Order: sequence, then C-alpha cells, then structure tokens
Amino acid sequence: MKRIGRSLPQLNSFILAIIFAGLGGVTLSCSKPPAQPKAPPSRPSDVKVEVRDGGPVVLTTSAAEFQILPSGFLQATLLKDGKRLTLDEPGVGSTGGSDSIVHEGKEFDFVPDFSQAKVLDSMGKLGRGKRVEIPGRPLAPAGVEIERRLVVEVYDDFPYIALVSTAYKNVGTTDFQIDQVLMQQHRFNANEQDAKGRPHPYDMWSFQGSSYDWGKDDVQRLTRTSSQPNVMGEAVKGGYGGGIPVVAFWTASVGEAIGHVETLPWTLLMPVKVEQDGRVAAQITIPVNAALKPGESYSSPRSFVAVYSGDFYEPLRMWSSVLQKEGWEIPKPSSEAYNVSWCGWGYEFNVTPAQMLGTVPKLKELGIKWATLDDRWFDTYGDWNPRKETFPGDSIKQMVDDFHKQGILAQLWWLPLGAEDGQGKWESHKYIVSKVAQEHPDWFILDKNGKHARMTRDLATLCPAVPEVQSYYKQLTEKFIRDWGFDGSKLDNIYSVPACYNPAHHHKSPQDSVKAMGEVYKIIFQTTRAIKPESVTQACPCGTPPSLAWLPFIDQAVTADPVGAVQVRRRIKMYKALLGPEAAVYGDHVELSSMTPVGKGDWSEHGSDFASTLGTGGVLGTKFVWPDPGPKFKPVALTSEKEAHWKKWIGLYNEKMLSKGEFRDLYVYGYDVPEAYAIEKDGKMYYAFFAEKENGTFAGEVELRGLKPGSYHVVDYVDGKDLGTVQAEAGKSPRLKTEFKEHLLLEVSAQ
Repeated sequence: MKRIGRSLPQLNSFILAIIFAGLGGVTLSCSKPPAQPKAPPSRPSDVKVEVRDGGPVVLTTSAAEFQILPSGFLQATLLKDGKRLTLDEPGVGSTGGSDSIVHEGKEFDFVPDFSQAKVLDSMGKLGRGKRVEIPGRPLAPAGVEIERRLVVEVYDDFPYIALVSTAYKNVGTTDFQIDQVLMQQHRFNANEQDAKGRPHPYDMWSFQGSSYDWGKDDVQRLTRTSSQPNVMGEAVKGGYGGGIPVVAFWTASVGEAIGHVETLPWTLLMPVKVEQDGRVAAQITIPVNAALKPGESYSSPRSFVAVYSGDFYEPLRMWSSVLQKEGWEIPKPSSEAYNVSWCGWGYEFNVTPAQMLGTVPKLKELGIKWATLDDRWFDTYGDWNPRKETFPGDSIKQMVDDFHKQGILAQLWWLPLGAEDGQGKWESHKYIVSKVAQEHPDWFILDKNGKHARMTRDLATLCPAVPEVQSYYKQLTEKFIRDWGFDGSKLDNIYSVPACYNPAHHHKSPQDSVKAMGEVYKIIFQTTRAIKPESVTQACPCGTPPSLAWLPFIDQAVTADPVGAVQVRRRIKMYKALLGPEAAVYGDHVELSSMTPVGKGDWSEHGSDFASTLGTGGVLGTKFVWPDPGPKFKPVALTSEKEAHWKKWIGLYNEKMLSKGEFRDLYVYGYDVPEAYAIEKDGKMYYAFFAEKENGTFAGEVELRGLKPGSYHVVDYVDGKDLGTVQAEAGKSPRLKTEFKEHLLLEVSAQ
C-alpha cells in the first residue's frame, strides 16, 4: 500500500524542518504506554467484538462497524438503513496497515498477532465501551527489534468513532531510531458508494483544518491535483499554525474523518493527496526523529477514525464532544456576545478618538451595541501603551467612558505574546526594542540557534510556558478591562507559537511552549470574566481555522477575515459544530462578504451580504466610516443608500436574534442544492437558502427539513412576503416551489 509518508520530502521543506527541530526532544516525555482500562463497568457495553483466527477483529456499535483487517488496515463502515457504507478501499493484496513507523528512512508495516489479542471492558471519561489490544511484529528482516501494541477503543455513547493509540517498544539491545510514526493511513474512494455518474474516485468534498495559508478554503471539493500537507501544532512560515487536527471527507451518502483527540496541540502533519490512481490518501504523520534505548517505548497520541452521514459539521461536532469529555470546558457566551458590533478598522491604522466617537449617532440609530478600537492604537507591540500622536494622555480611557455614557460597549484590539525586539517591521511601523524586551530578555522563545523565534507579523515571541509571562498577561488584561474600562478584547492574528529552546526555561521538551499557549488565553479570558461577567473575549485566526490550544477560552468566535460570503457561511457552520449550536459566531465585517483583488495581495472590500451571517445564525458586524472622511475610505463609507440597507438588516437581526437559536444540521454541504441552513428558535424554524454564485439566481424547489408532521405557515421575513402553507408528513419533508436571487430567508411556524 502506497504511503503519503514516503513522499514527505516533496512537502514544504521549511515546514518539515521546523517540525523535526521542534520535536527532537519530545519522545521520552511521551514514552509511557497507553493508560490501562479502569475497572469493568457495572453493566457490559453494547459494543460487540469478534476476533477471528488470522483476523479481522470486528467491533460493531449501534451505528458503525470497525474492522482491523489481517493487514492491519482499519476500515470504518457506516450501518444505515440496512446498508453498509464506507469510503475506505484497502489496496488489493496489500500488506499495508493503518499504523506503521519509518526507521532509518524505510517504512515498516506490522503484522498483527490476532492470537494474542485481548478484549477488555472499558469504563472512562467517554463512558462504557470495549478495548482491544493487539500486539504486532514488524514486516521486516530479522534483526529489527521493535514491537507494537495497537489499542482500539469504541464507546457506546460515541458509536461513530474508533479511537486508536500505539506504543512502540525497543526489545533489542541497542538504540532503535524512529524517524516518523504514521497513523490512520487511509485510502478513500468515492466510487465505493457513488459509482453512477461519478467517474473519479476523488470526487468528494473535504474539510482540512490546518492553519498555514491565509484565505485558503478549509472546505473544498477535491480535484485531480489536490495535495495539502496540513501541518498542525507549532507556528509555521508566516506565523500561522495551530489548527483543528481533523481532516474529513464526504459524498452525498457517507463520510469519513481522521484526526487526534488530545486536548493539547501536537505538532504533526495530516497530509491529504489525490494519488495517481485517483484514490485519496490521508494519514497522520508524527515526526519523532529520536532513538529509543533498549526497553524504552514511544507512545502516540490518541487518534480517531469517524464514519458518518453528512458533511464536515458531523465529525467536528463529534470531535469537540470527545474533547469536552476529556477535559475541554466550552464556556457559555455572555449575553452581550450576540449584539451587533461596529469596528473602527474602517479608518485603518491611524484612527482617532474623534473618528471613533463620531460614529455614535449612527451606532445608536442603527441599533449597534459594540464599538471596537482596532489595530495600531498602541505604541509598541509587547508594551501596549497608547500612541501619543493618536491617543495622547488619558484619551483612550476617556473615549471608553464616552461610549459607555451613550450605552455602547467598547472592545480593544491586541495581540498577545508578540513583542518588538528591534528587528523587522509591520506595514509602516518599524520595530523598536520594547520595554518588556529590555527588562525581561529571558522571557523570549529562542530557536535552535539561540535567536528570538518569530511569530505572526515577524514579532519576537514571549514564551507562554514561563509563569512570569502568564502573570504579565494577567496584569495587561486588568489594565485594559479594569483600569481603562474596556468591556472585552479582540485578540487578533492569533495562531500558534514556535517551539522553545531557551535553556533558561528548563523545558522538558521544546514543545512545552506550544502546549502552554492556551494557558495565556485562559488567563486573559478568566481575568476578563472576573472583572466584567458580561464581557466578550474574541479571538481571530485571520484567514484560517482556529487552534484547539485557545478555542475553549473565548466568548465569541469569528469567521476571521473571510474571502467572500461563501467562507462566512462555511465558517459559521464550522464554529457551531466546534462550540455548540448556540455559539456566538461573529460574521466579521459585512464589507468582507464581497471582495475585489487590488494590486498584489490586497483587496477592496465592498460587501453588503448580511444574509450570509443572519441566515446561518451568526452575529452581524460592520466597519463603515461616517461621516464621509474622503476618497481613501470611499468603499466603506456609509452612504445614504447603504444606510437604508444597513438599517433594514440590522433591524431584522435585532428582531429575530437567530444567533441565539439552535443551529440544526439538516443539509449536506456540496450536495444539497441550493446551499441551505436551518435555525430553530422559539418554536419556529428559520431557513436560509443561497444561490450557487454571487448575484446568481435559483429556480426550483427547496426542501424544508426538520419539521414535525403538521401544517405550517411560510413567510419570507426579509421582504415580508406571505408564501402560504405547507404540509409536513411523517418521514417526508415539504417542498416549496420558489425563485430567488442570491438568497431566500424563511420563517416557518406551526398553524
């Protein structure tokens, strides 16, 4: 079976270099074998396990079947409506399994010893389940002294997921080098389920959760040339990094996903590639690059494979649910997190208090509750004091007081962990040596060469694992929220941090900095909440998916500089899956819903598509400027024509508050036409349908899913049109014949 792992040298060399450098010292700290199961549950699990001579091992739940084939390949099958559905296609005659290692440049598969397999009851954080342990020896010449113990866990409460962990033990008398550990190696074929009319095995949609390229679609239909490294964990070139360690694939009938379920970030790759035969290869690659001493073991993180019906929402919801059982605590958003926000970024870097406060009449008239002071109000990254030329004296505190007098809440933009060290620049701002760098040079992350490691905006990086750094961010948060009076933070350009080789920090592993990043965000969030319970802490991973490191420590997610309305809708659905169906997800500035390239790497933002945020259950936002400040800001100036449009849509939002409703996953992205979303709130169903292209039209029938049997009244609540009644029957959703341009938003209530 061909492995993506064998073609790793073809991937981005810079990305691989920093991963191998960052993981050089992590092996021993992760070398303990997987935890033994707890005492058997009071009643046995409903999971059925069959161990056949010579394989396979078959684990069957109420909804799926997981087989460990004689080759070691883990095949996931959905059991639905009497059918067996899968995307997995093991290679014919292949001896390749799903978990292997690379040793001195060669990949070694393992032969499972099914005669020694152990089936145990398991009771833990995920509830009742079954655990199968299978030893194995490498498919290699004599003298390769390494053993593998494969553990597969399946739980009653998570019937669509199988969890997998491996431990590799050196049973020889000399050191044994492990270059890489490969997990969840799969070969997918859409033709397995959709051969009719689907000539290409790769003809499926995917979600790829990595953060390494601004503006790239995380939801995409695969093509003949699709290939993506999906680096997860520490910072990568450009300062990106982090990510959601999940890659998912789906057709109209079945989907599969792989990833890991550790609550802290691991630096690894999850490459996806369409191979020469058209099959889709996906796996988890852990660059270990370390030697095991005799008797020593290396234990992998717990990975998973999930099988499901639907799109990316389903595996992301399952993944988040598992992590919440494992220790994630997703906070309930404050009530203020659902209110409409205006951002001063329309005025860009040199905004003044006068410009900020000048919009107050329009904010009140339009029903906008929040005002955000955006980028470059400060003098120096890391110190975070007001710029004297734009915010002299105590003008920043006075501005906040003035907003409060008008009943408007204020949010502050800032970027934790970055600090100026005299090197580099961002836009027109040339870096100096910040005060924090002068007074605390020992706080910084150092690379392998002993130099300041760089993060986003080419800033030097304070190490989040250092207790004094954590205390410093508590003090900064208290200054912003308690002393200056801000009601929350917009934490921007938030990705990950580099691995830390600073000997003064006494890390057990260079990855300690990456895994500690969330602690700083937890401190910011909890300190803010303690001072102001109705505050809002927002984190924006500009242009990319978020990071599991800090995701549990926010009130409000954001679609993060979406490139157009399609990304707005997809990302709202993503965050509703990750944070819950009632999560507060800021749709970002509505102006971003339509963009035109201008020059190299720049955009003109002139969108007005509020429907993409309102209809999907997001929170509205805008960055208009008013009164008209001149030609430079013309694309975002609030003209009289735009004002009427803004007033209508913000009024609809404040009236319906669908962002507080329950997002219902009833439609499959990429296969249900038109693109559709559903929100349930106050006993009513709200539907949003979108034409395929911007300014496009749709003519045909839309299906109103999720209704109980009965008669329903349908209203186009945007245009105030009564569309009559529909009848829902058991097992059959009503259809409505319609024609619309761009979007159709419906309110459906029982008669």
